[in-house]
Amino acid sequence: MTQCAIAVLRSDGAVHDFKGMSDGSMDTHTYLSGEDSLDGLMRQRCPLTPSLSPRKRTTSQSKTEPPLLRTNKRTIYTAGRPPWYNVTGTTFKEAFVIGLCGGSASGKTTVANKIIEALDVPWVVLLSMDSFYKVLSKEEQELAARNEYNFDHPDAFDFELLVTVLRKLKKGKSIKVPVYDFTSHSRRKEWKTVYGANVVIFEGILAFANKELLKLLDMKVFVDTDSDIRLIRRLKRDITNRGRDIAGVIKQYNKFVKPAFEQYIEPTVQVADIVVPRGGENFVALDLIVQHVHSQLEKREITVRSALASAHQGQPLPKTLSVMESTPQVRGMHTIIRNKETSRDEFIFYSKRLMRLLIEHALSFLPLKPVSVETPQGTVYEGKRLSGKRITGVSILRAGETMEQALMAVCKDIRLGKILIQTNHDTGEPELHYLRLPKDISEDYVILMDSTVSTGAAALMAVRVLLDHDVQEDKIFLLSLLMAEMGVHSVAYAFPKVRIITTAVDKNVNDEFHIIPGIGNFGDRYFGTDAPSDCYESDEGMDY
Repeated sequence: MTQCAIAVLRSDGAVHDFKGMSDGSMDTHTYLSGEDSLDGLMRQRCPLTPSLSPRKRTTSQSKTEPPLLRTNKRTIYTAGRPPWYNVTGTTFKEAFVIGLCGGSASGKTTVANKIIEALDVPWVVLLSMDSFYKVLSKEEQELAARNEYNFDHPDAFDFELLVTVLRKLKKGKSIKVPVYDFTSHSRRKEWKTVYGANVVIFEGILAFANKELLKLLDMKVFVDTDSDIRLIRRLKRDITNRGRDIAGVIKQYNKFVKPAFEQYIEPTVQVADIVVPRGGENFVALDLIVQHVHSQLEKREITVRSALASAHQGQPLPKTLSVMESTPQVRGMHTIIRNKETSRDEFIFYSKRLMRLLIEHALSFLPLKPVSVETPQGTVYEGKRLSGKRITGVSILRAGETMEQALMAVCKDIRLGKILIQTNHDTGEPELHYLRLPKDISEDYVILMDSTVSTGAAALMAVRVLLDHDVQEDKIFLLSLLMAEMGVHSVAYAFPKVRIITTAVDKNVNDEFHIIPGIGNFGDRYFGTDAPSDCYESDEGMDY
């Protein structure tokens, strides 16, 4: 049986195990409240929005309570991930990392799940040290099969990989975590992608045994459980879940587990901030931990949109901005789509025409290299070809998705990704709800698409997500039909290497952050919907 040691907390309280991608073609990260797919979320919030294919998910339990973080001062809605960076685009707050240490079968995972459940906030990642066992040689695998390999010794773990992964996760980066198969004593081929943690709970028998690991832990919790209880639990677990026999389990316990606990694990209780006797049954200790984490999360709150609104006023437009020439044809199409009396059919038709022109214009900024080809007449033609591996399109849902068709018409067989960013009605801040990116996107030129950009808050978040997935800043092209000067400055100031491309730039934004003169709510006009009161778009004429 293969154990997957990573889980995330859904905003409704359910814990999700990361299972392998079914087709291996996409790295998929899900940040949803309520239902298990983007399709479900959009039905719940925007009933008439075109849906995506439902994703296969594995859930354990679910709750019906709304996603709330309750404090003494206020109630915070936490359905999406709020900004984790400042107006410069730099990661402002690292994930809060809780380290859980204790003997084998002491109840560390139970304590972790109890903490996750009590926290009742999304963006919690559970990372187990069991995922980081070293790859065994043939001789070591033979020893393991005879229960003669010491899995409780520090040398059994790949601490170098563990520290690297946890450090990147703490800094907000996308990471890949190995999955260890306890039956075959080997790592599986498929690694799990994890991204977007506000809180990381790291548990393992030697969680406090490495100095570099200790530096990454913001809170250290030791789970203290009676040795007889731990032995009983280990017998049950290894026989039921890991295919072992009772004699082998007892032999391994007496030869390796018990001595390792006394030599390497028990002494680390001295570095713990909190000791939890009786594990998951100690509700007083768990409540103290949860209260402390809540207070730390409150201290790390940040506002982005209001800061963007007051920044960069009166500055010249950046050199990274390219505005399509306002030919009579382009001007005429803008006249049609900006006119509030324009029918939906005409709005869609002329929007698509503009999108196609915008995509063609944007492709001229991609680096090309010289190449020679032979023509049917047997002569040589000196031409150009993309200087890079490939192009990937990423749309900011829902309005950015309208540009995908134009991109696919110009770039054959292009890969597509999607990011759903919506506004928190109470805070006014953009929040990340859903993310699906192609594999190995870090090697690509990325065309990031949204219909309109006003303050630039959603565009900033989308660019930050791409950078967290190791896409190079100078390989990101932000495309929009219409931008406000404020949004242009916001993106260019935070990410000076990102190429910004649009068909027009309007000068003003009103008090509601709508572009003036603007185009209205692009998504509603394109899809023929009237946004319900709880449906907040990213940049559709009202960039948040």
